[in-house]
Amino acid sequence: MDAWPWWVLAGLAVIDIAIRITAIIVVPRNRRPTAAMAWLLAIFFIPFFGVFLFLLIGNPRLPRARRRKQQQINDYISETSEHLHFGTLRPDAPDWFGPLVRMNQQMGAMPLSGDNGAHLISDYQESLDAMADAVRTATNYVHVEFYILQSDAATDNFFRALEEAARRGVSVRVLLDHWANRYKPRYRQTIARLNRMGADWHVMLPVQPLKGHMQRPDLRNHRKLLVVDGRVAFMGSQNITDSTYNLPKNIKRGLHWVDLMVRLDGPIVASVNAIFLSDWYSETDQVLSDIDIAHATQGTGDLDCQVVPSGPGFEVENNLRLFLSLLYSAKRKIMIVSPYFVPDEALLLAVTAASDRGVEIELFVSEEGDQAMVYHAQRSYYEALLRGGVRIWMYRKPYILHTKSLTIDDEVAVIGSSNMDMRSFGLNLEISLLVRGEEFVREMRDVEDEYRRLSRELTLDEWMQQPLRSTVLDNLARLTSALQ
Repeated sequence: MDAWPWWVLAGLAVIDIAIRITAIIVVPRNRRPTAAMAWLLAIFFIPFFGVFLFLLIGNPRLPRARRRKQQQINDYISETSEHLHFGTLRPDAPDWFGPLVRMNQQMGAMPLSGDNGAHLISDYQESLDAMADAVRTATNYVHVEFYILQSDAATDNFFRALEEAARRGVSVRVLLDHWANRYKPRYRQTIARLNRMGADWHVMLPVQPLKGHMQRPDLRNHRKLLVVDGRVAFMGSQNITDSTYNLPKNIKRGLHWVDLMVRLDGPIVASVNAIFLSDWYSETDQVLSDIDIAHATQGTGDLDCQVVPSGPGFEVENNLRLFLSLLYSAKRKIMIVSPYFVPDEALLLAVTAASDRGVEIELFVSEEGDQAMVYHAQRSYYEALLRGGVRIWMYRKPYILHTKSLTIDDEVAVIGSSNMDMRSFGLNLEISLLVRGEEFVREMRDVEDEYRRLSRELTLDEWMQQPLRSTVLDNLARLTSALQ
């Protein structure tokens, strides 16, 4: 076989050099250094494939039209809430709490509200049934927004409650993530059931080029929330599906998900509803003007709560800033529960700095992973965390600890859909709930105690016995985790 002509080789060399120079100019712009370096390495070592991958998933932002919608939503929320009274706030807040709340609001969160009731539900099936019970009380509307929504044996009671509500004339509106559901088990059965009951349903962030819906294909709406008549809301980490997600590979391995949801009443429900209304507008261009979020109802407790949305539609990483502020504010104790803990430099520094200040820190993760790349990327941080004084609890397999929570000292907690990884910070639309109140933190402590009882502690001595092949896999996964 004849060698390629010299001018072909010269042309390829020129293209290769041009790609590398262009990458140095384009890739680092408005991107954190670790992500930029990971992309540059990919492009330099595998130029043509690296460029293709960068063009496909290198833009972490939503399309410009969607970002404009998000800004319109932020402006509307700010104008609507400016002169409203959201209950009576608890006295004697820590000095750092007020500035934290103001920061959240400037980034797009609703105002802090008082007089709220909030109670945790840690049993998987009990949570599904509690949401079904709430739906059965609906008289006007039910708003359902979940990353994964599947009609199966575990969720049948919930779907029957939706059907009963629809027959009573209640408006049932449903949002579900397109990519997370489209190719999963029971998708067709679920959509058929929604159609039969007359639900108004839409997929979120659809990847449908022929219909004009296109953005980075791995952007996700990862939120999980339910609102009934503006009176009661649920949010947290749990999807509407069986605890195996009905996936054959999970069933074969015996995997079951462990989650945590919170039932809310009081003024905070209006804030949760505002997130649904914003996502509904983003997907449908419909403004549900008949839904009133301007008048809050009295709750069953006196907790201070604030809903913090985040995602690629915002200018900054709202959830990461919230977590960092809390970590730097902690004085005595930090409890982190995250199935996917892959910190960036700022988050890792905040955790280890807190430990250096003498703050007691415990991290709860799963002993077994369901996503290989994230699992290995997470493991690559264990040595630094253990040497930094963090106690790591590994929830025993075959259960996947899927709860996402953070508790600070004895008064402040966050629960929601956001993991502590780079995907949740930059690529997923998430919802987090900031709560101030000792009684709520005590509930969180009870859940954490149960997680600890069902876990084993990872020690530094044990970790240092890891085989070389595991270390290599962990480090490679750590590099790829920055590609966003």
